[in-house]
Amino acid sequence: MRGIDVSAVGWRKSSYSNSDGGECIEVADGLTPLVPVRDSKVPHGPVLVFPADRWSVFVAAVGAGRV
Repeated sequence: MRGIDVSAVGWRKSSYSNSDGGECIEVADGLTPLVPVRDSKVPHGPVLVFPADRWSVFVAAVGAGRV
């Protein structure tokens, strides 16, 4: 998806990210109905953008061990 400005959003690191710098993702809030996701180790790298309802389904599946 092109044309979404994420330069001014606040990012938060996943609570599942580990402290040694691996497996770190960040998500941004405030772009309803979208959820931008990026690799926290590459903050100026690519950003994936998901519809919020699909992101919620994914997070629930991960939490339930289905993914």
